[in-house]
Order: sequence, then C-alpha cells, then structure tokens
Amino acid sequence: MILTVTLNTALDLTYRVPALTPHASHRVTQVIERPGGKGLNVARVLGALGHETVATGFAGGATGATLRDLLAATPVRDELVGTAGPTRRTVAVVDTASGDTTQLNEPGPTVTAAEWTAFRTRFAELLDGAAAVALCGSLPPGIHVGAYAELIRLARTAGVPVLLDTSGEPLRRGIAARPDLVKPNAEELAQLTGAREPHRATRDARRRGAHAVISSLGPEGLLAATPEGLWRATPPAAVKGNPTGAGDSAVAGLLSGLVDGTSWPDRLTRAVALSAATVLSPVAGEFDPAAYEELLPRVKVTELPVPS
Repeated sequence: MILTVTLNTALDLTYRVPALTPHASHRVTQVIERPGGKGLNVARVLGALGHETVATGFAGGATGATLRDLLAATPVRDELVGTAGPTRRTVAVVDTASGDTTQLNEPGPTVTAAEWTAFRTRFAELLDGAAAVALCGSLPPGIHVGAYAELIRLARTAGVPVLLDTSGEPLRRGIAARPDLVKPNAEELAQLTGAREPHRATRDARRRGAHAVISSLGPEGLLAATPEGLWRATPPAAVKGNPTGAGDSAVAGLLSGLVDGTSWPDRLTRAVALSAATVLSPVAGEFDPAAYEELLPRVKVTELPVPS
C-alpha cells in the first residue's frame, strides 16, 4: 500500500460564481465539499488509479468529522489521528467566466505535544507494509519545523521510499534528511537554493540531499534531476481550467510509477498527464479519467544533457 501524510488536513469548499468582482456581493451557483489537504488529494488520486492507499495525519472537531465522513466514501483508508482543535477549512472561489480561482486557506488547529506523539506512533506502525510514503503540505501550528525531517528518518530506517512535498523551512530541513524524492515548484526551489534559473535550482536542490528532485513548472510541465539523468516533461498544449490540486495529482503520478517500478520517463508522463487532467476537471482536485487517457501518449519527455 501507499501511505500519505497530511498533517494539516482541510475541509475543501469550492464556490462557483458567474464572475468574481472585488467589493461586490456574489450569488454562488454551485458548492462542492471534499476532504482536502495535499496528502489527501494525493491519496484520492492514487485510489482512483487503483492503488491501495492509506491516509494519516490529523483531524478534529465538527469540521474534521465532516472530512472523515466524506473520506469514507472514497477508496482511501482513514488512519487519521484526532485533535482537540477543529480541522481548518479552505475556500476556492471559481470565476466561471474567466476560469480563474481565488484560494482562501485557514491556518489549522494547534497540535499538542501529546497529539504529535500519538501521530508518530501511528505513523511508525503504518510504515510496516508500506511500499512508499508521501509527506505533503504545510505544518499546522504547534508542530516543529523539523517534523518532516523526523518522519523521513523514520521512513528511511524502515526501508520505505519517501516523497516530500512542502515548502520553506520544513522543506529545507526535510531535504537534508535525504528523502528519495522532493517535488517543489519553481518559487519554492528559488527560496531554497537562491537560484531563479530552473535547471540550476533543481540540480542545486538535489545536491542538498534529495535522491531526486522534480520541479513543477506549472503549465509548462516538470523538470527532473534524477540519478539516471536530467529530464523535461511537457504537456501537449496549455490547458485552461481550475489548477487546484494539479500539483498533488502530479505527486500521485510520481508515486504510482515509483511503486510500479517504471522508468523515469514513464513516471514523469503519468505525472504531467494527471496534472493536466486535473486542471480540466470540473471539480477542484479531481482528475478527468478520459482526459488522462487521452493525454498520456501525447506528453513529451526529453532527456537533457548533464552539465559538465
């Protein structure tokens, strides 16, 4: 099975409005509720691809109860740890005229020392039998910035490949713990390495400790620095829609290829096709299966020369 970790889960609310205008009242035409947070998004996509998937992290309060009820309707197994504080909400407002999305994210509950200890115990238990683990998203208040580095070391001790998808200081400390894969976007890479040129930033990030670094370039695809070489994967054309969750779908594609033992070009192809199919989906964070199958053979993967 694949284990995903979402320390800062969320109840995702998507509002669709005809047009989003500042300082104006809006009539919402559609409301969609779903379990959210980066790791839960990854888990849901992996489940839709047919992988046995387990989700852990934190959930609490009435919002957390709603999240768990919604998660129960998916193929994902719920191994979330309870908190006294309520799970946060995130609100995506989709302007149907332009296709643009405005995102509002609450910070999350403060996690106590006892709750963190309970989570670490559950995480260590779940590593037994895991084929891979994904550590995803922001840290809620109360969790120390070295938390992901701590979890990476636990996974490495258990012999479980680990992917890290976070930003800022948790990324900086996490990458030093030598995860198998990190997937930052271009801005997160620039903050980590100080380099704005994507090729240099990706290579610099790998030298900081990660086995492989996959940089998200948004609609332009992915750039990968791996032990087998440098790769660039691009979608066949720019797609227009709601990008919410597209990066999480890319993570799911990378993990799917990892546990299936496929080549890097295949992993990158899955990731780019899933990301584009998520943008095309009418529901934020879901992917369009027909679009995914149509895009797969059209993704272009190019091996790049390794700088001397």
